[in-house]
Amino acid sequence: MEGVKKEDTTILPSSENMEFYYKRAHFWGRTSIWIVIILSLLLPLYLSFILGYHPGWKPIIAGYLAYAALMGLAWTMEPVMYYPTLGTSGTYLAFLTGNISNMCLPSAAAAQNSVGAEPGTKKGEIAATLGIGAASLVNIAILLPIIFLGSYLLSILPETIYKMFEFILPAIFGGIVGQFAIKKPLFGVVGIVTALSIHLLAPAALQNIFVSLLVTITLCVYLNSKLPQNG
Repeated sequence: MEGVKKEDTTILPSSENMEFYYKRAHFWGRTSIWIVIILSLLLPLYLSFILGYHPGWKPIIAGYLAYAALMGLAWTMEPVMYYPTLGTSGTYLAFLTGNISNMCLPSAAAAQNSVGAEPGTKKGEIAATLGIGAASLVNIAILLPIIFLGSYLLSILPETIYKMFEFILPAIFGGIVGQFAIKKPLFGVVGIVTALSIHLLAPAALQNIFVSLLVTITLCVYLNSKLPQNG
């Protein structure tokens, strides 16, 4: 019908709505993670104290310390580094789901890009959460048949296709770099040059993805404070 004015039905997240959203995100995020922690401990506790297969505390502590020395930096750095893209609810969901760097983070970035949302904004956080949730459901749908048929499927794959699996993770990271570098080309160059420099020149102890990320973030933050925002 001509002459009828269309009404804008876009719903914008108000402060009250987002405050309620964050409260529920913290509640369900903490609750679900604690449930998973308890469920994860049930089997080793059952094997140790019910069936009597406890190996003793010395190897347990030694194993924990060795693993903590290897992954301790990741435990501290990953939540901080990923939070700007994942947001509050996305962080809970990503760390609950796992597979953050090669599934949750790319899915969050793709969802934000598809709706034109910037990381760190309310719209970006909601988009990231929906993207991670959708990716997790698809991941489960794909993993279930692979778990039951994985060995058989791998045995019938041609060797050329099997070797292509080695390039999946680099391709995902390359896509993420390209997606963000197109908005800030200088930052993309900084990230690539930093990673290559550390890989080629740094001592073996510093050839670590978290060292590359930390140096890249520091340089980009410094450059962002010195250069015009449109540069």
